[in-house]
Amino acid sequence: MNPRSVYIHIPFCTHKCHYCDFTAYVVGGQPVDEYLQALEREMARTVEAVPPETIDTIFIGGGTPTVLTPRQMAFLLESIRRYFPRWSSDLEFTVEANPGTTGPDLLSVLRDGGVNRLSFGAQTFRADLLHRIGRVHSVEDIERSVEQARAVGIDNLSLDLMFGLPEQTVQDMEEALVRSLLLQPDHFSVYSLKVEEGTVFHTRLLQGRLPLPSEDDELEMYQLTRHRLSEAGYRQYEVSNFSRPGRESRHNSTYWRNLPYYGLGTGAHGYTNGVRHHNVKGVKEYIRLVQEGLPVAGAHPVERGEAMENQLILGLRLMEGVSRSQFRRRYGVEMETVFPDVIPDLLVKKLIVPEGDCYRLTEQGLLFGNEVFSAFLGETA
Repeated sequence: MNPRSVYIHIPFCTHKCHYCDFTAYVVGGQPVDEYLQALEREMARTVEAVPPETIDTIFIGGGTPTVLTPRQMAFLLESIRRYFPRWSSDLEFTVEANPGTTGPDLLSVLRDGGVNRLSFGAQTFRADLLHRIGRVHSVEDIERSVEQARAVGIDNLSLDLMFGLPEQTVQDMEEALVRSLLLQPDHFSVYSLKVEEGTVFHTRLLQGRLPLPSEDDELEMYQLTRHRLSEAGYRQYEVSNFSRPGRESRHNSTYWRNLPYYGLGTGAHGYTNGVRHHNVKGVKEYIRLVQEGLPVAGAHPVERGEAMENQLILGLRLMEGVSRSQFRRRYGVEMETVFPDVIPDLLVKKLIVPEGDCYRLTEQGLLFGNEVFSAFLGETA
């Protein structure tokens, strides 16, 4: 299967957040125009090697893609259209955005370039906490950016929220949900803080200067989120994602369904022709390598057994679970034959349950998802 989804990475931002371990660099002094030209060259080389099908989803992530100027964004969008010209009639075209970085001019360029979905990194609605986690936008910026996006006709909007932040309380999470719901987005991504190596927060944690909520409070924040969003008409369709009917993230579902996708840009990951690859992370190195070929730092052919493990590990994140018949059609074997010990064990522990054609997480399995997912690792080796 050739990919029908495209991921493009813009590694620039106005300020790197204290929890961020993504490939991202403060935009000041960076060769942005040269990077966009190199990205266009990577597109040309990539589609020559792996010709595109009709494209169903495009996702521009970062970093903060909306730090690009309207001129730079127009160049990027024109490049995408040139090398991925066949778009499905219901294409989902998402751009990640930080509140406060999406003025009317940029939003008009996005709309005219085919973008029909924005994902705003709100994170929290407590002003001092935004500052404490390294965000540079205000609560008012969140509300203004949502209003401006709708004003230009981009009305498929998602908000990112975080819980488990330093000094965050359950009441803070309640307020964030209440204020978010007043904005009536179509989709929520709600993630718990993970303190990753190499981040400001990791340094502070090692120094004993990161006052995190208790596990009980973090669990209460997650359950509160699930309850409040369900009550407001949002369906939880993945461990961390909630949407109004028909507004699920189709691009991210590509990952969870273990389907191929193009990954373009510095630090990007892709999955084509049964091979997962990742690009180099440095901007200047990326620009240099694209002059001669593809900027791949490493590639990993995915063997059949690993692909079957990934199908369960990723697919069980979805509330609908993993289809036994689809697994059989894709791999020519029954799921239970491949995992004769793991599936019965998880059933006995009541972490998964059969439902129709699928296995899905139980309520307990949802809370102990990492135990479920890790149970499949290495089982086909």
